[in-house]
Amino acid sequence: MNPLAQQLNETLQRENPNVYAMLSDLGKAIYFPKEGILSQSAEAKSKAKKFNATIGIATEGGQPMHLKLIQDTLSAYNPKDIYEYAPPAGKPELRSAWRSKMIKDNPSLESKGFGSPVVTNALTHGLSIVADLFADQGDAVIIPNKNWENYELTFGVRRGAEIVEYPLYNDEMKFNSDGLRDALLAQKDKGKAIVLLNFPNNPTGYTPGAGEGDAIVSAIRDAAEAGIQVVAVTDDAYFGLFFEDSLQESLFPKLAGLHERVLAVKVDGATKEEYVWGFRVGFITYASDSAATLAALEQKTLGIIRATISSGPHPSQTFVLHALQSPEFESQKAEKFDIMKNRANRVKSLLDSGRYGDTLSYYPFNSGYFMCLKLAGVTAEAVRSHLLNEYGIGTIALGETDLRVAFSCIEEENLEELYDTIYKAVQELSAK
Repeated sequence: MNPLAQQLNETLQRENPNVYAMLSDLGKAIYFPKEGILSQSAEAKSKAKKFNATIGIATEGGQPMHLKLIQDTLSAYNPKDIYEYAPPAGKPELRSAWRSKMIKDNPSLESKGFGSPVVTNALTHGLSIVADLFADQGDAVIIPNKNWENYELTFGVRRGAEIVEYPLYNDEMKFNSDGLRDALLAQKDKGKAIVLLNFPNNPTGYTPGAGEGDAIVSAIRDAAEAGIQVVAVTDDAYFGLFFEDSLQESLFPKLAGLHERVLAVKVDGATKEEYVWGFRVGFITYASDSAATLAALEQKTLGIIRATISSGPHPSQTFVLHALQSPEFESQKAEKFDIMKNRANRVKSLLDSGRYGDTLSYYPFNSGYFMCLKLAGVTAEAVRSHLLNEYGIGTIALGETDLRVAFSCIEEENLEELYDTIYKAVQELSAK
């Protein structure tokens, strides 16, 4: 094993042996090279005042070389903020700004110990880092039965982990914390579990209430007290889009410092929150009261980044930083929030109006981009295909009964026609 990896492992064994025990084989072996090209280039950047012949970019006239036809479309930005490589951990100013935003959005986080967010190539990349660092063949990854399909690829196919599902809703159609607890405690023989908490949930658009959130935290604490090492990951892709009386903060602050056998990891990003999907700017953040633990985890994270994408795109990081620093950021974001909330409320009013009888029942939703219909008498795939082929309407079929509808991309004035047509399609198929 490389001495740098061994040093990081020794730090974790000393500072937090439970976190060390959570690491995968790859997580134990990975490190960020201190004597490689990037580290030497970073040193040269600060000291080489005459000539800097280190990193592989081209310069001209004291700034990064660039094509005028590209710069003309980006003239508001200094070439050094878009053409140079970003550091593997991300643009330092952006990391600092996002950390401040996290505290502003989650006031209870201010008293917690957590690191500086590391920039990822959006949330999927952040989740893949979690998988690489913590998931080995056969490790349990616990998710609800209403989930984002990419979890299977990221943790199951790529890392060979065992996907363990529990029902998202209980009999009262609230979050099924008892199911989560049972799934966790079932891993006692393995001694380890990775839990993914995605709120607002994709595909249902559900976020638990405060009491449900406490029950989730309690279930994770019970597992830790039973001797299970828990990597508790909050997938906060749609954070902030809370339209009703639900949790208004991430569960990350409640999980931070919860128990010595719980490592809280927050994966979030600008992609959904700030409506910049194609920018691919996300973040991964670890919680710990030990600065040495946080530093070791960051170094291992940078090792994964260096070995895969090397670093994230610089222009989009600059664009997001510019937005966060703008005095108009909050007001413009609030305008978009209101549009999204109005769409969600319009969908709910349509479905609760009685105009569709019992045909279009739905799972509880109160947040995010999506909602899910629960169909009866016809399959979701049959309805999806019929809507697409006969009416030119696209939806997503999930399993036998669930049809996901993204109200996020439908103008409010078109929602009535959309759901009327879905109702019509179900009736037509039911009559066959």
